[in-house]
Amino acid sequence: MDDLEKMRSGRWLHAVTPPIGEALHRTEELLFALNQLPPSRRGEREAILRRLLGHLGKGCTIHSPFRCDFGEQIRIGDGFVGNFNLTILDEAPVTIGDRVQIGPNVGIYTVSHALLPDERAEGIMRSLPVRIGNDVWIGGHAVIMQGVTIGDGAVIGAGSVVTRDIPPRVIAVGNPCRVLRPVTDRDSVREYL
Repeated sequence: MDDLEKMRSGRWLHAVTPPIGEALHRTEELLFALNQLPPSRRGEREAILRRLLGHLGKGCTIHSPFRCDFGEQIRIGDGFVGNFNLTILDEAPVTIGDRVQIGPNVGIYTVSHALLPDERAEGIMRSLPVRIGNDVWIGGHAVIMQGVTIGDGAVIGAGSVVTRDIPPRVIAVGNPCRVLRPVTDRDSVREYL
């Protein structure tokens, strides 16, 4: 098992290695090109995103600047909107469903570093996957931590720090993020249209 496979498997490892460094550098180059392109050059932007990401569904929008560590670990469904300053540290897989909307300045972090300073200085870390279901809305400045699953139809309030799984069709807020209440038909705003 090579260093990249160890990293993706959730094992503790020394992450400062040439293969990991080379993969990070490749991603940095693609992100630099993406983030320099104007929004009007949609075709070129999409081509870079398709080279960068493991999967990008149909009808997706990712506003610049966008940042990630590897890209190939990220799988995004159809109809995705990622607002400005979305950061995804994808040392482990990040799976995002269909019709997910993510506000500005959101961070999705799969990586955790060693707690002891000498181990952290050696680059010891591990990563756990993040899963975001279909029809999820994540408010601006939220942070999604490693190993978390967010259920279909959930709403994560702005500024929340999600440290544990969130069930489907709930509104969850706070630091640490906790379920406030279910999303119900009474939340409909259709009568105001």
